[in-house]
Amino acid sequence: MRYKMFNVLPEFGTNTYLVWDDISKEAAIIDPAAPSQNLIHEIKNMGIILKYLISTHGHGDHIGGNKNINDNFNVKNCIHKDDASSLIDPNMNLSTYWNSKIIAPKADIILNDGDELVLGNEKLQIIHTPGHSRGSICILTGNLLFCGDTLFADGIGRTDLPGGDYSTLLNSIKTKLFKLDGNIKVLPGHGPDSTIEDEKVGNPFVGMMVR
Repeated sequence: MRYKMFNVLPEFGTNTYLVWDDISKEAAIIDPAAPSQNLIHEIKNMGIILKYLISTHGHGDHIGGNKNINDNFNVKNCIHKDDASSLIDPNMNLSTYWNSKIIAPKADIILNDGDELVLGNEKLQIIHTPGHSRGSICILTGNLLFCGDTLFADGIGRTDLPGGDYSTLLNSIKTKLFKLDGNIKVLPGHGPDSTIEDEKVGNPFVGMMVR
């Protein structure tokens, strides 16, 4: 599986990811943060088939470009059931906090823990990791973990927003993410990448939790 990262919402520093199977050319976009014609053009020029739009959670800085993607590609919109209503409610997706009213297309596929989405011969495994929001998910494919705002390099997602809970988030990381192979690459919703092992050892919020 191959991937590429884009930063289309620099004021929030949100990482938008494109992931694709190099043989079938089937692809998914994860967290298109804002409308971007440059992103649209690049996807079209890559010769891939955009199949899924996956939202790791329903906050406005991760779904702001969903409509733009839907206007240009025939995709299936995917989000966990507990965040699905945030797509169409600016108060729930918090975009009203920065004087915006983001309304994204409704979900076509409601995700649950353990679900799999298929790109060619590759699979995207859905891991429900509540804590930052009730419906936060991570996406595991091969040695890549796209983890939204659940886990960062040397950090974790904030839990002071509606639907957030600190102990729930720590439990998600400890019982689900830290059980994965240490060499898996952590690709967060903000900031640089890391690995599971580096975060188990050195993350100041959750490091050494399982030692």
